[in-house]
Amino acid sequence: MPYSYSVFSTLRCGLLTLIAAMGLQVLSASQPNIIFIVADDLTFTDISCYGGQNVATPNIDSIAEEGMRFARCFQASAMCSPTRHNIYTGLYPVKSGAYPNSTLAYEGNKSVAHYLGDAGYRVGITGKLHIWPESVFPFDYLNRNADPDANENDPNLEAIEAFLTRDQDQPSCTFICYNEPHTPWTRGDASQFDPDKLVLPPYFVDTPTTRKHLADYYAEVKHLDDSVGDVIALIDRLGMKDNTLLIFVSEQGMAMPFAKWTCYDQGLQAAFVARWPGKISPGSVSNAMIEYVDILPTFMEAAGATESSSLDGQSFLPVLLGARDHHKDYAYGIQTTRGINNGSDHYGIRSIRSHKYKLLINLTPNVPFQNNLTENKGGWTEFWPTWVDAAKSDDFAKETTQRYQWRPTEELYDTENDPYELNNLAGEKKYQAAQKDLRIRLLRWMDEQGDRGAETEMDALSRTFKKGGTAAR
Repeated sequence: MPYSYSVFSTLRCGLLTLIAAMGLQVLSASQPNIIFIVADDLTFTDISCYGGQNVATPNIDSIAEEGMRFARCFQASAMCSPTRHNIYTGLYPVKSGAYPNSTLAYEGNKSVAHYLGDAGYRVGITGKLHIWPESVFPFDYLNRNADPDANENDPNLEAIEAFLTRDQDQPSCTFICYNEPHTPWTRGDASQFDPDKLVLPPYFVDTPTTRKHLADYYAEVKHLDDSVGDVIALIDRLGMKDNTLLIFVSEQGMAMPFAKWTCYDQGLQAAFVARWPGKISPGSVSNAMIEYVDILPTFMEAAGATESSSLDGQSFLPVLLGARDHHKDYAYGIQTTRGINNGSDHYGIRSIRSHKYKLLINLTPNVPFQNNLTENKGGWTEFWPTWVDAAKSDDFAKETTQRYQWRPTEELYDTENDPYELNNLAGEKKYQAAQKDLRIRLLRWMDEQGDRGAETEMDALSRTFKKGGTAAR
């Protein structure tokens, strides 16, 4: 089956390339519309179809029920701006230049707007952006023609409909980017959630303040799911369902300990559900390992676009279509606190994950890891002092707060048996071979990316838009 698929794919891509070279229009019937929905700071395990127990997400779940759910999707950074650059460019953060937060890609890079545009697509985006410069991202920015009084971070449903129904003979790719459930967790109805009945992750210190703010978070998750339902209803009402590849991803984990701003799985692992009637088998689940960096190459193959050797990612279209059940063996991660609000002046983390083990290297373990949470400026961060207070008399709270801020040089976890990464195996004789193998692979990847470790961390401010960095290489 994989062999016959590969031959077909090669012939198809070659024919479409020839047609384009002759200046003829590629028929949209052979190219699906693509709609990509992305959340903001949503921990994947909080979604119902991924085992979430605190909030129902029927609309997101429906995409999985009618299509495929990926059990092993990962991203390269658990921060908003690097993640979005990662998705749109098909490049890992250091290579693209977009590795700190509020970042920007190098001038001269190309993005999905270029690649699918060359394949005959209109490529639009609405909602949260957090990407620079526009020369790298020549999207059709849908919110600019929408209500000027609306929140620019909110996708505009009317603008989406206008874009989808414009030039319907031409295929479209639409990125719908929500701001939920990003802090400060003020949307939705928190009264629907009883803080005392919430099921907390095993790495959380259980305090009333923590539960109060988690109720606010889950209210935003519910609000997000309702919004996703509106998009699904729009697609179906417009009669676009059958020829549309619809995808939802959760972005990175929530802005709580051991998720956002870290390289732990609760930060880097993501929900990925996809629906494509007649192409993707309903109710299917894939254990193939994929990364956000693979999304652009997948879109390109689905669109019949010429493959680009400059991309870091690899198309997993055969997995979506049921032709393969394996994609790659390793996923990579990077985190820098340099430049984030109230972050450590420098705290770089690099990670590699196989199907069984995760290795993290903390570049400066001699300094404390800090961010908005640990520096507590009030509002949603006020739960952290309650963890610190609990640590004065509770051993678990003491171990948890200490583990979050002070870390060893290397951490190794058996992610199959320890999914929340609570038991560090680094240095244990039984796991030395696995630790060494992953370290070699991670250092090789860093070298390939031009990542110089601590030196790259100290250069991070030159890659931030807010700090006055430029797009120059």
